[in-house]
Amino acid sequence: MKIGLIGQPNAGKSTLFNSVAGYKSATSNLPGTTVNYTKSKVRINGDVFEIIDFPGTYSLSATNDAEAEVRNYLIESHFDLIIDVIDASQMGRSLPLTLELMELNFPLIVVLNMFDEAQRKGIEIDTGKLSEILGIPVQTTIASKNIGVKELFLTAKSLIKKQHPGKAKKILCQRDVEEVIEELEQYLNRNYTRKTDYPSRFLAIKLLEDDDYFLKIVSSGNGVKISKKVAELQKKMVKLRGKPQDSVLAMERHAIAMDIYDQVVKIGSPRRDWREKLDNIVMHKVFGYLILVSVLVAFFYIIFVLGSFVEDFLLSGFDILDAWLASQMNPSGFVFQFVKSFIWGISGGIAIVLPYLIPFLIGLTILEDIGYLPRVAYLMDAFMHRIGLHGTSIIPAVLGYGCNVPAVMATRILTSRRDKIISAVISSMIPCSARSIVIFGLVAHYLGPMWAFAIYVLNIFVIALTGKILSALMPEVSPGMVMEVPSYRLPSYTVVKKKTWFRIKEFVVVAWPILIIISRSIN
Repeated sequence: MKIGLIGQPNAGKSTLFNSVAGYKSATSNLPGTTVNYTKSKVRINGDVFEIIDFPGTYSLSATNDAEAEVRNYLIESHFDLIIDVIDASQMGRSLPLTLELMELNFPLIVVLNMFDEAQRKGIEIDTGKLSEILGIPVQTTIASKNIGVKELFLTAKSLIKKQHPGKAKKILCQRDVEEVIEELEQYLNRNYTRKTDYPSRFLAIKLLEDDDYFLKIVSSGNGVKISKKVAELQKKMVKLRGKPQDSVLAMERHAIAMDIYDQVVKIGSPRRDWREKLDNIVMHKVFGYLILVSVLVAFFYIIFVLGSFVEDFLLSGFDILDAWLASQMNPSGFVFQFVKSFIWGISGGIAIVLPYLIPFLIGLTILEDIGYLPRVAYLMDAFMHRIGLHGTSIIPAVLGYGCNVPAVMATRILTSRRDKIISAVISSMIPCSARSIVIFGLVAHYLGPMWAFAIYVLNIFVIALTGKILSALMPEVSPGMVMEVPSYRLPSYTVVKKKTWFRIKEFVVVAWPILIIISRSIN
């Protein structure tokens, strides 16, 4: 049985996934793409379920390539249940996606996550009334504290086990738009031979939105006839509202979402706390940059101190082991050299790599989970514009310090193809964790931590120069940055532990065996 987790970015979807996923979680690519998702098998009261954690998406209307691939995989694969994860403090913004998911007629649960954040902001949500309006179960969770998670998945199991789990209510648009949708829906029921593949209402809406993916689907067979009908109704909708048809339908969803929001939400007085005061300092035009530099210097210095201490301790242990083996075997013999090279490969991973890699990944995960990385993007926006990009491009670059591969893949969040190319190039120039190990283990060890930090400063200069040259070779006005800055959150120990393991697993499973083999080969 398969459950899909979908929701907008920063809704806490991955936190919810990590709170139930085991260490056997795996990251895969959507078929034929570089867009990745995470999956894990979870046992719920004796039954095993496969949970798919999709990348964050704002809409099923596919405003970018990543969203398109998520949408296509979602509707073409068989899911027993979809869990729509919503940031409870931003519910009005998330409901349009919920309305689109409801059109798919999948068994669906709405999860109002970060419910404590909504309460802090003075937002009271009548979950019972929301469930009644939508016709689907509504659960509340605080995934970072593992509150409500068990109840959510017990409800999910109960819903899946029902032979007829029920469907979401049909929520209508305004009469003039609804008449156009119904006309095309009825036409498709009469003329579309594959009408059982997708709900006819969902397909009608996507065709009216001029979605290329669905236009290609209906183009076979009597597709010319259907395309003419779609074009005719699109013109009718434009004439009715005086706006492009995709804008009309998006505005309808937004209007319905706001109407539902007004019915179920009461706004009280927010509780001001340390987060607002902290943001005034962290994002200050002067102090913000001083804090950023301080955080980075402290980050790398702590890694060096911890790493070098553990490295010296572990290497001394391996030196003792090496001396003991030499006393037990012939030092010039084949067996001794073979065993010694094998131990060198193991010691290289345990004593040299892991002491620096583990604290680095833990620190990166904590910075990500507390919400500091989006603030780094905000602070770096002006600097990135100087090299022809915008602040969002700094996020793939920061991820590059962990691994260049996910950093390059993270460029999909950018809207411009030009920005994706330039960001991918400069992200590949970032010293990844493997190269950082060399810097920490050699440069910092023999010359000192400040020389290691100087290498990073020089690297930033080289990256800036490269970005400036590429921007000159690919002249184009970079679009402005519009992104959400999430609230500060205390990182969960369990989530940090699992995220760190997911990121270090590639080294343990893939790189470490190669390190051992190479050590033996060189020897």
